[in-house]
Amino acid sequence: MADALSVIPSSVIRNLSDKLYEKRKNAALEIEGIVKQLAVSGDHEKISAVISLLTTEFTYSPQANHRKGGLIGLAAATVGLTSEASQHLEQIVPPVINSFSDQDSRVRYYACEALYNIAKVVRGDFIIFFNQIFDALCKLSADSAANVQSAAHLLDRLVKDIVTESDQFSIEEFIPLLRERMNVLNPFVRQFLVGWITVLDSVPDIDMLGFLPDFLDGLFNMLSDSSHEIRQQADSALSEFLQEIKNSPSVDYGRMAEILVQRAASPDEFTRLTAITWINEFVKLGGDQLVPYYADILGAILPCISDKEEKIRVVARETNEELRSIKGEPEEAFNVGAILSIARRQLDSEWEATRIEALDWISTLLDRHRSEVLCFLNDIFDTLLKALSDSSDKVVLLVLDIHACIAQDPPHFRQLVVFLVHNFQIDHSLLERRGPLIIRRLCVLLGAERVYCELSTILEEEADLDFACIMVQALNLILLTSSELSELRRLLKQSLANAAGKDLFVSLYASWSHSPMAIISLCLLAQMYQHASAVIQSLVEEDINVKFLVQLDKLVRLLETPIFAYLRLQLLEPGRYVWLLKALYGLLMLLPQQSAAFKILRTRLKTVPSYSFNGDQLKQAPSGNPYSHGCDSLSKFSNNIVCLQQNHNHETVPLHYRRRCQKPKNPGSLQLLTQIGPLRDYLSKA
Repeated sequence: MADALSVIPSSVIRNLSDKLYEKRKNAALEIEGIVKQLAVSGDHEKISAVISLLTTEFTYSPQANHRKGGLIGLAAATVGLTSEASQHLEQIVPPVINSFSDQDSRVRYYACEALYNIAKVVRGDFIIFFNQIFDALCKLSADSAANVQSAAHLLDRLVKDIVTESDQFSIEEFIPLLRERMNVLNPFVRQFLVGWITVLDSVPDIDMLGFLPDFLDGLFNMLSDSSHEIRQQADSALSEFLQEIKNSPSVDYGRMAEILVQRAASPDEFTRLTAITWINEFVKLGGDQLVPYYADILGAILPCISDKEEKIRVVARETNEELRSIKGEPEEAFNVGAILSIARRQLDSEWEATRIEALDWISTLLDRHRSEVLCFLNDIFDTLLKALSDSSDKVVLLVLDIHACIAQDPPHFRQLVVFLVHNFQIDHSLLERRGPLIIRRLCVLLGAERVYCELSTILEEEADLDFACIMVQALNLILLTSSELSELRRLLKQSLANAAGKDLFVSLYASWSHSPMAIISLCLLAQMYQHASAVIQSLVEEDINVKFLVQLDKLVRLLETPIFAYLRLQLLEPGRYVWLLKALYGLLMLLPQQSAAFKILRTRLKTVPSYSFNGDQLKQAPSGNPYSHGCDSLSKFSNNIVCLQQNHNHETVPLHYRRRCQKPKNPGSLQLLTQIGPLRDYLSKA
């Protein structure tokens, strides 16, 4: 202290703390001259003493004017030292940096001015203080005083110039400092940070791209800033980095992919668009490197496919197709289970497009990695089955395609059909809304005969007779009206002449017995008119209620459809198809005379040439079987019916029918006609 006082006049010390700026400035100029002389003489001890005096007595003084004077004095001392200033930076710079947090805005302003002058003198030598200076500038960029902000911006530009030309700058030490501040919300700080990122990225010797994962999330966070200028700056920086990625031979896609996936779900539209655009480029550029991140990327893409913004939807769809075109293998870290989990989760999406794409992925995986997918079948099967209740026809059809692919294996086929029946049972509205679509599509994909026989087997043992009746009626209507089942109808028409048709008829017969109208229409379709007549005669034992009459009405109307055109043409030969006429008249007798169905059927029968049903004619008439001739077939059929009547006992009635007998009020209890054994014998002899 004494050394310093001996070289600095008391008037200078007094003026250095004066409230007038001009006096402080003149005092600082005198200190500059004193220090310059000491530097020429090489008396660095006294120089240190002067700096110490300025620091302890002025910059740390409780008096604001003293602190201002001390800062000006330190800057002047540095100017006086010129090229030798680097020896004393450890004394000079810390008190200046400390003054950046001073409560007095004027002191903060003078601190910026002082460091600016110091930096101009020492240039690259003050890089050793860069992190502390950067931290201080970051805070000053958001200073409440406008003049301090302006001074800080000037200092910031100078520091940037020094860093870009310095070979001592350590990016490794700087990145943690940058990363800590990237999530700050203050707009001035954000502008400050983006400015530094852009400047450092422009320096050829600094590899900012290698550290991009450390601050990428912060840049994306700025895309949703309320300030248009900040959004624009962040977008510009991101665009530049993306271009560098395209031109770089080595990029760490993995860490950045994790960030992009999170940002693709941002509530901000611009952020989502930018993130999905980056993901699109990553998928194109990264290829196999992204295999371990397929599931995460897919989880980001699928929701964006249904985004309200068209640009996002377009990019998401393109990315989805690019991702699908990359054929990863399980041994290459391709996680089939993780992708299936993502697809399963997206099946609960409220958006149809997303659900459709999720199903497409499951289908793609089944095609490429069937054995691996089947290993995870228990995880996705219930969800796929529930998806059959989806409100979208497109979704249901895709789900059915997947189920058909899975059901190539018999156990899975049985499981699928059992679940369908169960779901139809607990939700009758599903049967009404989706039943026809589901059954028809499965018939196309898995074979109509296979599907119907399996359904028949399950329904034959159904304990809930009311549901069994409803289900059979639905299946019967699909059988009679769907173009997809035309081959099945053709086969049934040949039941009396074709072994395959006979087996199909027998397979359906037992379960179709749950519904009187279903069994009658099955017999009419198979051209077993005598049997149909016998069924109709047995209906006198049924409880003819409203439900019964509604089904009967539907049957009559079905007889007027193109499916039964052959039957109507057979009425032109009443002598040959006596049992057909008797069956139709039997139906007519069951209908109320005032009903529309009665009038329709009566009108049809009026067009038939008159024919009387006396006993002698029935004995001489053929059975109506288009594949048999003479009286032998009639004799066989009549004898068989007698056999059915005589041999009827509790043991030969199928289980589902015995339960039905315990509930005689239930429609469809065709006691006489559920004797499958005798019927099969008859068919084999016909």
